[in-house]
Amino acid sequence: MEFGFTQEQEMLRDSVRQFAESRIRPDVMKYDESQEFPREILRQCGELGLLGVIFPEELGGAGLGYLEYVAVVEELSRVDGSIGISVAAHNSLCTNHIYVAGDDAQHRRWLPKLCSGEWIGAWSLTEPTAGSDAGGTKTTARRDGDDWILNGSKTFTTHGSVGDITVVFAVTDPDRGKKGISAFAIEKGTPGFRPGKKENKMGLRASDTAEVVMEDCRVPGDQLLGTPGEGFVDAMRILDGGRISIAALALGMARGAYDAAIRYSKEREQFGRPIADNQAIQFMIADMKTKIDAAALLTYRAAWLKDQGGKTTTESAMAKLYASEIGVEVADKALQVFGGYGYVKDFPAEKYYRDMKLCTIGEGTSEIQRLVIARELLRALD
Repeated sequence: MEFGFTQEQEMLRDSVRQFAESRIRPDVMKYDESQEFPREILRQCGELGLLGVIFPEELGGAGLGYLEYVAVVEELSRVDGSIGISVAAHNSLCTNHIYVAGDDAQHRRWLPKLCSGEWIGAWSLTEPTAGSDAGGTKTTARRDGDDWILNGSKTFTTHGSVGDITVVFAVTDPDRGKKGISAFAIEKGTPGFRPGKKENKMGLRASDTAEVVMEDCRVPGDQLLGTPGEGFVDAMRILDGGRISIAALALGMARGAYDAAIRYSKEREQFGRPIADNQAIQFMIADMKTKIDAAALLTYRAAWLKDQGGKTTTESAMAKLYASEIGVEVADKALQVFGGYGYVKDFPAEKYYRDMKLCTIGEGTSEIQRLVIARELLRALD
């Protein structure tokens, strides 16, 4: 059993860290305040191969695995969770769904553009009345010759207003419940397909989140992804990897909040000495670091299992649950270390605090993760 990284993995981590520090950190608050989607930063991520980490080189990807992918998302998120979640959603949701469920022609048509960053990808599952109950999808798709006509709306779609291609889920056979849901890839500019309201969020404000609307949207038959009726099943497979992404996102932001708290505790003096000398601060730091390392072990274990080709439903859910929950705790403790200065935007603690909460909600709430874990564990005993 090994707990270290290879030299190549360390080099990748270092290069992403340097990129994040030099290209992202200077403008973190500018993008946060303006809620501007940092398209140029994402383009540069594409040039570095960060938008196609887990896809084959012959399709424009970097040809790496989930261990490397987690390291990438972690390092980006340590500086700015908005960039981390954008890279994660692009890789593990949209692009991965096309790769996993799509055929060779669809791979060649879309993956090179997505892996290079020429196109930004979106993945649209959630609806106003179908959140945790994704099987309750109301968006419909009906046959019309060789085409499909889609009607409905989606919400909370990452890259919903900026995406060049969106994977959308719709009911193609209403009599079959979850087994009647199919997935479609819809390109930007398709008639009847448009973004709706852009959400004004508490955190991760530079990451675009918007509604997606289909109004008699005609989609060619060759844009159906996978087998008709298997869209929901494929979505659950995709979420196994996506939850590793959210764990990496939480892990990275937790490390960023922890690093900021350490630096501040050594610089800030009260009663004639740094606050790091106080046992109360030391205990918080010890708890933060211990829980971050535990989250890292769960997250990288899930990534390693994913690279081995095994099923990771339980491990992904455990990593996502624990990393996101302790991430919120770490962000809270970091803000407490900063005291009053943690509550103002001149210091980084308040942004980590705002950004982190999404991790306990997106791609399955903490409550849903517990249900998934329990279901898988109990099923294994049957």
